[in-house]
Amino acid sequence: MINLVIGGPARVPWAAASLALGLSLTLLGCDGDGRRATEPLEPETASLETAIFIDGGAASGLDAVHFNGMSGQLYLSEITCGGGGFVDIDNDGDLDVYVSQGQMIGPDTPIDDALVPPQHPLPISDRLYRNDLRRAADGTPHLSFTDITDSMGLAATTYGCGISAADFDNDGRVDIFLANLGPDQLLHNQGPDADGVVTFRDVAASAGVDGDGMSTAAAFVDYDLDGWLDLYVGSYVSFDNSGATRCASLSGAPDYCGPGAYPTEPDALYRNRGDGTFEEVSEAVGLRSVAPQPALGVAIADFDDDGWPDIYVANDGEPNHLWLNHRDASGRVRFAEQGLLAGCAVNGGGAAEAGMGTDAGDYDDDGDFDIFVAHLIKETNTLYRNDGRATFVDASAASGLGSPSLARTSFGAAWLDYDNDGWLDLMVASGGVVLDPELVAQGDPFPLHMENQLFHNLGAGAPSQAVPPEVSFVEVTAEAGDVFQLSEVSRGVAVGDVDNDGDPDALVFNNSGPLRLLLNQVGQNQPWIGLRLVGAEPSRDLPGGEPSRDLPGGEPPRDLLGAKAAILRQGRTTRWRQTQTAGSYNVSGDPRILIGLGDDPAIEGLRVVWPDGTVEDWLGLAIGRYHTLRQGGGQRVEAP
Repeated sequence: MINLVIGGPARVPWAAASLALGLSLTLLGCDGDGRRATEPLEPETASLETAIFIDGGAASGLDAVHFNGMSGQLYLSEITCGGGGFVDIDNDGDLDVYVSQGQMIGPDTPIDDALVPPQHPLPISDRLYRNDLRRAADGTPHLSFTDITDSMGLAATTYGCGISAADFDNDGRVDIFLANLGPDQLLHNQGPDADGVVTFRDVAASAGVDGDGMSTAAAFVDYDLDGWLDLYVGSYVSFDNSGATRCASLSGAPDYCGPGAYPTEPDALYRNRGDGTFEEVSEAVGLRSVAPQPALGVAIADFDDDGWPDIYVANDGEPNHLWLNHRDASGRVRFAEQGLLAGCAVNGGGAAEAGMGTDAGDYDDDGDFDIFVAHLIKETNTLYRNDGRATFVDASAASGLGSPSLARTSFGAAWLDYDNDGWLDLMVASGGVVLDPELVAQGDPFPLHMENQLFHNLGAGAPSQAVPPEVSFVEVTAEAGDVFQLSEVSRGVAVGDVDNDGDPDALVFNNSGPLRLLLNQVGQNQPWIGLRLVGAEPSRDLPGGEPSRDLPGGEPPRDLLGAKAAILRQGRTTRWRQTQTAGSYNVSGDPRILIGLGDDPAIEGLRVVWPDGTVEDWLGLAIGRYHTLRQGGGQRVEAP
């Protein structure tokens, strides 16, 4: 435990009159029994010994409240966005927090028209919080955040949907791509100034990634393995904010329009030239070979285990896309869309669903990456189990994840081993896009809220089995803590070890509501090992750069997204994890790898497969701590 230092959507019926109720609300939260509340949730006290998570946001200074700009005009983007993520902006080894914000929508709509006023000073801007984590003499972490928005050197005042964070220019500092409604932004990390303050500069226009649409899913990925991170940007729809597009429910009441009311726009893949600029290569690599669909989620993994990173895109109400990375006869990089053939474009019944968030992870410990996709109410969320060759089967019902999701519209979804038993569990964030008649009858001003869910992976099979039988899950939401009893309009979920105690914590980004920081209270009680996998080449000289505490020479480390690591154990399955910040919905996560060891902490060593295909082993690594592993620093393993 820690001590806290106070320091697609489809059509949504909406009764405009209900929005006018409760306009004095300043914070759309809920109390512990699911009712709406106007105060931040305080950390639990009576149940600290049993709760899996507590909400530590308000007590630690993380006081962000999302503003969606709703004014009664029923704009689709009001209920679509809400994201941010974990970003270590200052290379000090702990995770800072970036929060996207909305704006007023529509031509010349004044802030006074907002049905729920903003909770932060004007002008409305994205928020950035510095993590001032420190430890007591006994090692107890003390967590506190400082709002440094005003000092970041940029007013991020476009309507923000989400982010993707990574070091695009290989200078050892994490940069932030902003997926916006309107021109996208690329915040280049300038490092600390003369006063030690980290600042950012928007370089999207000069870098060539300032697309002007409705960007949602975004991910950095080195698709051509040239050592420079490229950028995939998913587009939702060509949104019209003039108010000319109007929709109605079956009863004739004003509705939010679904994505089908707007034209779709194609996703984009930008190749990093290595000089600070990008070129769009979408058509050249084959991404324009199929009609564009409304993208909401993206996950990156080598799904067919051929050594090249693939791209999975969750589309709203249309078949999902699986872009398998391959080489043509001349050796050029190409992508082939294989979703239908691979079995992960539609559900097991052949129906396309309202794909929202998605995440990739090896939930069954068989050495390949499986896919989870969150969906609309009355659809089940879908679990696609991978056979290791990018052939998938719908395991939603067999795993126990299908039925409990029928009553939810889910967005953010994230794999995390919350109890460090070695099996990936699942957190799902939910919030409606369809008017809840009961909430409307109660006069609720934002009648879309739902409870989030937590699922525990029960594992499967004897430890010696190379390929375990079907893995199943059980819902543990009731035991997860008071924060899981809240009813809110949740969107993104970002996972990261914010207090560096060896277990995964999470950020839940609520639409028109408070940011929730879910602090893990149980995982640190099990054995674990943490890894940061970084590049072999020293970063360029950075005047005033903060020296690394982990690497020789003082140069900042550079995370190698796409690197994979596994613990080696005699007679046991090999547990694989990957370095990645993409996944879930509109968020960026912790690039570090956490591997839970459960009740058998004995490991022979650790194996890393680097993005370029080289394999290295490390022996004698201590458990219960993080290790920074640099490519070339381990024992080379030759391919058989």
